[in-house]
Amino acid sequence: MSTTKIFSRRDFLKTSGFAAAGLALAGCAPAVAQPPSDEGPVSNADEALKRLVDGNKRYVANKSIVLNESESRRAALANVQNPFATIFSCVDSRVPPELIFDRGLGDLFVIRTAGQVIDNAVLGSLQYGVAELKIPVLMVLGHERCGAVKASIETVEKNATAPAEINWLVDGIRPAVEKVHGQTGDVLDLTVRANVEVVVERLKTSAILADAFKKGDLKIVGAHYDLDTGLVEMIA
Repeated sequence: MSTTKIFSRRDFLKTSGFAAAGLALAGCAPAVAQPPSDEGPVSNADEALKRLVDGNKRYVANKSIVLNESESRRAALANVQNPFATIFSCVDSRVPPELIFDRGLGDLFVIRTAGQVIDNAVLGSLQYGVAELKIPVLMVLGHERCGAVKASIETVEKNATAPAEINWLVDGIRPAVEKVHGQTGDVLDLTVRANVEVVVERLKTSAILADAFKKGDLKIVGAHYDLDTGLVEMIA
């Protein structure tokens, strides 16, 4: 599971570039001082990914801009939305998708659960984004030092049970814990990345998403957020 880095708040490259695990997206994305005043809708997944890359570059460089948060933007979205990317991420307060991708109102369709654990509500929401909103990109975003993953590792290793519905989260992350069992390296980091991969593969076989993915109407990608640098890197 090799990696390399990319992607700081407001102000991806051709998809072929993502095919290689560990591609340094930050180095490949063009420098963006300011986005166009009216970007318009994206026409394909490549454009959507590039907007994420450019936004994360601004965030990392501390050059975030006020983007799509004006009164006129709010009015324009009152009766319709056209988000260009879905971000399925962790609930961690340090990983707000709109900030780390430097995006504003109506840009991102965001779904968050602890450790990106999937349930029927999550699947239905992701499917809605594809079936009704025609969003071309779905990113599963894990992050460094994920508390939900850490707790799951500890619970599984002790053959214990977490309290109340928290144990449901543990069961959701368990496949990633088991996937990296016996591997050398930082167990938490390995499991965080494995969890993203497991979720990406599951989504590729889910109803509606699978059909759109096979037709080429949807790209499902996995990424990892570095809490220290603000970088987002592709890992799946």
